[in-house]
Amino acid sequence: MHPFRTHTCAALSLKDKGEKVRLSGWLHRKRDHGGLLFLDIRDHYGITQCVLENDHAQFSDIEHTSLESVVTVTGEVVAREEGTVNTDMPTGEIEVRVAEFNLESEASPLPLTVNTDQPFPEDTRLTHRYLDLRREKMHRNIQLRSEVISSIRRRMTDLGFLEIQTPILTASSPEGARDFLVPSRLHPGKFYALPQAPQQFKQLLMMSGFDRYFQIAPCFRDEDARADRSPGEFYQLDFELAFATQEDVFNALEPVLHGVFEEFSNGRTVTPAPFPRIPFHEAMLHYGNDKPDLRNPIKIQDAGHIFADSDFAIFAKAVAKGDVVRAIPAPGAAAQPRSFFDKMNSWAQGEGAPGLGYITFQEGEAKGPIAKFLKPEQLKTLKDLCNLNDGDSVFFACGKQADTEKLSGLARTKIGEDLNLIEQNTFKFCWIVDFPMFEYDEDQKKIDFSHNPFSMPQGGMEALETQDPLTIKAYQYDIVCNGIELSSGAIRNHKPEIMYKAFEIAGYDKSVVDDKFAGMIQAMHYGAPPHGGSAPGVDRIVMLLADEPNIREVIPFPMNQKAEDLMMKAPNTVSEHQLKELHLQIKKPVLPQAKATG
Repeated sequence: MHPFRTHTCAALSLKDKGEKVRLSGWLHRKRDHGGLLFLDIRDHYGITQCVLENDHAQFSDIEHTSLESVVTVTGEVVAREEGTVNTDMPTGEIEVRVAEFNLESEASPLPLTVNTDQPFPEDTRLTHRYLDLRREKMHRNIQLRSEVISSIRRRMTDLGFLEIQTPILTASSPEGARDFLVPSRLHPGKFYALPQAPQQFKQLLMMSGFDRYFQIAPCFRDEDARADRSPGEFYQLDFELAFATQEDVFNALEPVLHGVFEEFSNGRTVTPAPFPRIPFHEAMLHYGNDKPDLRNPIKIQDAGHIFADSDFAIFAKAVAKGDVVRAIPAPGAAAQPRSFFDKMNSWAQGEGAPGLGYITFQEGEAKGPIAKFLKPEQLKTLKDLCNLNDGDSVFFACGKQADTEKLSGLARTKIGEDLNLIEQNTFKFCWIVDFPMFEYDEDQKKIDFSHNPFSMPQGGMEALETQDPLTIKAYQYDIVCNGIELSSGAIRNHKPEIMYKAFEIAGYDKSVVDDKFAGMIQAMHYGAPPHGGSAPGVDRIVMLLADEPNIREVIPFPMNQKAEDLMMKAPNTVSEHQLKELHLQIKKPVLPQAKATG
């Protein structure tokens, strides 16, 4: 007999009745029922109930064994008595009558309980993550993560993509977030950077003659944490295709994502391919952001033309000076009490806005503080524009375009949630396309790239030479699911002259491109195919499938919001010897002196 187990803790059933077996695992739970002691033994696969009587030679020792100790039990499989069968467990029809018990490793008092989903402070959970991962939900999430990655890998391989690993130690480049830098021992004063993404390498693979590349790629960015973004590192399905149009990229990725989400949907519906394509400017207008949650049926509308000639002077004057008015429908809200509208107004003020005006349509009349300022034909135009019926309401936001779009998008979400309009048990995908190539940076007072600097501008060199840069669109696209951006992607710029011109418009001269992107720009001079790709975030995919609101719940060993690994105590100091090897000195920040009193 194997020294630790003949079966896993999920394998036994009535067909094993009478067999002598051995199980090993963690002592999950104990129940003393007078003359009988019940033990639940847990391993990765499941739980088996074991039982022994109080005249067992090891009864006292077993009774005092702490939970989460690792144990081995040997005994006979017996059928559970009538009335004690647990149909919720694969092993619920049997139990093991313990003949031998061996304590493999005794557990100290636990800082958090493992056999319940009782909430604990995040710092406690992350400090003792190995215990947290023993909990059923967390264990299930990490198993789901593994299965999702395996499914992605299989689907990409079936589509003819080659899995190729790209370097982890590379060069710093000015293409997005802060780099994590690694000092070089052999080259004093010089640094490697951990890759924010394999962007340049995957493009170089296309220029090397490979046709379809992918990898489950680790990426490193020195960014602050969010609920849907882990600080430090994350994983993405990175892929690239040669001789590809934007539609080719979509056609490659859609069946992979649809297939993975359908495979792990647990009955939830998934948007069929082709996924809707929404131009960036339409997304900002109708949803107030570029990652719309299409489960919410509310569609924002531009109502500036309705108020431009209205008697509502506040909006009319605002429109005349170039501001915008957004109408946010609220289906069925006319039945809500006045407090609903007052709370929406207070909420908007809490977001920094003057408030939210509104109109309700009820019993054939338009009511609310703004209704009296609109003529009947203007009210009809508003109802038609917003697809409003009797019993519906509509809120209004007015101001500068960027601020108003943001507020109306937040209001759309809040109204959808407050009125229970969000469709449940579904994954709604869409592509956001036609992103602007450039944007104006208010802080730097200059034009800069709005997305990926390696994207091909729509119209190529002619657009760069003849158009206002802020009107140029790029072959850039995002894929979004349930309001979560899964990835950005683009058809790449494969012509060096267009690359130089695009960077020139963003304020970078030719020498910067040659220095910071030396490998890629040189490769372009030797024949680069048209190519494009994308990189959906694996962590976010699993977060959606696991129905978890926080990305740390699907990452085995995440850092906290301060980018600290509480379990391994990182970041940490290093020895003077290590610093000397790397030719580094630590210059600590000077803290302000406290003022003397007296």
